[in-house]
Amino acid sequence: MKKDYSELVKRIDFSKSSSQTVPAIIQDSSTNVVLMLGYMNRDALLDTIDSGLVTFFSRSKNRLWVKGETSKHYLHVVDIKSDCDSDTLLITAKPDGNVCHTGAETCFNEENTSEDFLRALEKIIEGRKKRPVSGSYTSTLFKSGINKMAQKVGEEAVELVIEAKDNNQKLFINEAADLLFHYLILLQAKNKTLDDVIEVLEKRHKGKE
Repeated sequence: MKKDYSELVKRIDFSKSSSQTVPAIIQDSSTNVVLMLGYMNRDALLDTIDSGLVTFFSRSKNRLWVKGETSKHYLHVVDIKSDCDSDTLLITAKPDGNVCHTGAETCFNEENTSEDFLRALEKIIEGRKKRPVSGSYTSTLFKSGINKMAQKVGEEAVELVIEAKDNNQKLFINEAADLLFHYLILLQAKNKTLDDVIEVLEKRHKGKE
């Protein structure tokens, strides 16, 4: 279900700019890295909300344009917020690929990685799913289908249980890593992320308070 941004749209003050636009900062929802800065007028904001794809207003070409309409590296909206003055937008999104027209991951020529290794690993796995690499074990698993991926998670879980009953800490932690890796792959196969799982856990936690 789409989020209701009707109040946000009413709140944004487009009149401060002669072009009737406001700056829109785009941030990766997984890594929190700033990807780019663009401008939106009211129509661009409404199109962004309606389509779920970041859409800007080109002040030089005087038209709306969907980010990725040429490269197919779209920015999928996760959330939209405004600043305290209601004249700047902060949009968290999931990029389909490198964001900058130069081929760089961001328009600020930074690597789009996170200090959180699990999030970084999740992005690598997502990349193998969308852009398969020959010889990649992860890409091969995605190609094998959901049944095989689910089976691997089951196998790794059993191996972890077996090692948990012994005293070899090295084998135990290696099996734990194998299970977590295959679990991340299965999440991607089902179009879900760690954040989706964390959201459920947070709701359960709050329900117990």
